[in-house]
Amino acid sequence: MLHLGDLRSLQGKREGGRRTDAQGPDWSRRFAGLAAAARDPRLRRFYAESLPAAATPMGEVPMVAVDIETTGLDPRRDGIVSIGAIPMRLDRIQSSASHYWVLRPRARLNPESVVIHGITHAQIEAAPDFGAILGELLAVLAGRVVVVHCREIERAFLDAALRACIGEGIEFPVIDTMALESRLQRRPPAAWLARVFGRRPAPLSVRLADCRARYRLPRYRAHHALTDALATAELLQAQLAHHFGPEAAVRTLWQ
Repeated sequence: MLHLGDLRSLQGKREGGRRTDAQGPDWSRRFAGLAAAARDPRLRRFYAESLPAAATPMGEVPMVAVDIETTGLDPRRDGIVSIGAIPMRLDRIQSSASHYWVLRPRARLNPESVVIHGITHAQIEAAPDFGAILGELLAVLAGRVVVVHCREIERAFLDAALRACIGEGIEFPVIDTMALESRLQRRPPAAWLARVFGRRPAPLSVRLADCRARYRLPRYRAHHALTDALATAELLQAQLAHHFGPEAAVRTLWQ
């Protein structure tokens, strides 16, 4: 998971015209329209899979935690080098059904990204390109709400990868643990007291490891796509256990 550098340009982009009011986006209706418009049969099958209704309690929602590693932070110029995906529900993480792909990116590896994710030129030389695993990836995501830590990265890079591969982008519902943690920690009592007494509160870190530390979750190796997907899945479980509960409707969390 590459979270270095300035993400403001990604975060400032619109969410593809999807409605994000208090009731949450209407993903079932959106998918019906996208299925009718999709040209690639793999993408059409993905959109045709039923999503949980917006009022579905989180305890009943099928999800998949996803993380990607990239050659950089610009989806227009950089590419995907690995993807990790783990199916999950609120009460269990299905590690035995996990998927991990190392890919040959459409952009050149640079030394800085190799240091971060540890995937070398030798590893990607024999790796498949994104198109070779597209059908399998879409089958893993189909019918599930995608869980990520920083939706601007996963959404933008997957959309760019599909456009480069089949000439069509992709949309899908996500629960973003980074955005959720930022929302949950926006006005903590300590920060409010600090402002009352004229002191600046310490800046809040929403990096994956720091978010996990607030819930006393163990520290994992960072920037491995499958490990980060697992770390994101566990973080969501902790966030829901502490702040929401299994009866919370998925519409209050997905974007």
